[in-house]
Amino acid sequence: MSDTIKILSEKARFVRRNTLEMIVAANKGHIGGAFSCIDILTILYYAPFLRFDVTNARWFERDRFILSKGHCCEALYVILADLGFISKSELGCYQKGGGILAGHPDRRVPGIEADTGSLGHGLGIACGMALRAKLDGLPFFTLALLGDGECCEGSVWEAALFAAHRGLGHLIGIVDANGVCSTDILADCSSVEPLTAKWRAFGWDVIEVDGHNIVDLLTIFESLKARDMNNRPLMIIARTVKGKGVSFMEGSPSWHHGVPKGAQLDGARQELGETLLIV
Repeated sequence: MSDTIKILSEKARFVRRNTLEMIVAANKGHIGGAFSCIDILTILYYAPFLRFDVTNARWFERDRFILSKGHCCEALYVILADLGFISKSELGCYQKGGGILAGHPDRRVPGIEADTGSLGHGLGIACGMALRAKLDGLPFFTLALLGDGECCEGSVWEAALFAAHRGLGHLIGIVDANGVCSTDILADCSSVEPLTAKWRAFGWDVIEVDGHNIVDLLTIFESLKARDMNNRPLMIIARTVKGKGVSFMEGSPSWHHGVPKGAQLDGARQELGETLLIV
């Protein structure tokens, strides 16, 4: 177990550093929200919880993953390149002419299930996939990763009602609850708390976890493989820190869009440490 945690922790650091380099090379991106969800993505793809086939991105029995907070796609792109879904050279073309990696994910990219980034839509898409699995008796899980700021969207709660009504037990939502939206501290502009109580009131099972604790995340996701398709849908409230991993970014709305330069970039690289660079 200790070796597994060490490997996963190093993978998370690898993804953060390469996400940084990709955003710096493009001179644009959403580094704060990408960094807050990297530990979650690490468990999903490297533990791994998700079933997938890098040689056949549309393998019928694969688990479906929807990055509803699509503006944080940079971290997912790094993982897809590292696993072999896409060429590593594509990372250097992020948001540049001739590349396939845009500022929000779309289905032209192998390993991407849905065009996302217009917030509030991902959970509804996931509901449709999960309903199909239930009606046809198919074995796959459907997961959707949302932001807590995204939970201000009414369509999120419409999808929540639908999923509970249909008993979509193989639907798993994850809220990356970093407490910061695009311009402000969420509690100061449009609080969505108490998230745990709200999702339970909408008929979901709910688990709350430290979204940066690799041990706890791994334990939770390993326990989910035995879920019954006829159970209630599950929401995981992952308490995270925007900009996690770089001290001057952590918890600051300034790093929703920011790109570090000069001394800040040197500091970020030093804090994230040496690792394999694929950008």
